[in-house]
Amino acid sequence: MLGFAWLMGFLLAGEGIEHVLGVPLPGNVIGMVMLLAGLRLGWVKLEWLQDTAQFLLSHMMLFFAPIVVGTMVYADIMLAHPLAISSVVIAGTLMVLLAGGGSAFLIERRKGKEKESHG
Repeated sequence: MLGFAWLMGFLLAGEGIEHVLGVPLPGNVIGMVMLLAGLRLGWVKLEWLQDTAQFLLSHMMLFFAPIVVGTMVYADIMLAHPLAISSVVIAGTLMVLLAGGGSAFLIERRKGKEKESHG
């Protein structure tokens, strides 16, 4: 529950900042950036979040099911513009794969350099 409380706290803080300051970013993105900063600065320990994050990842399909069902409402629009929608889906998927793979590569390379420097 502690991990969930931390995640919700950062989400709510990000939403609050977006609402009060009118920042042109979604509140959840602001909260994620704040969480990243908290982790990097050592204010939040990764161990506090690991169990909650693993639980949420293992049940991720529950978060996507409403979106998938909601797209059925727009089936006529999607059928009217198949090339445009397919292009956007493919391009978006490739960008996510490249960003995720690139991030993983950089993290692994950084870990390798840290191992070499520590012996």
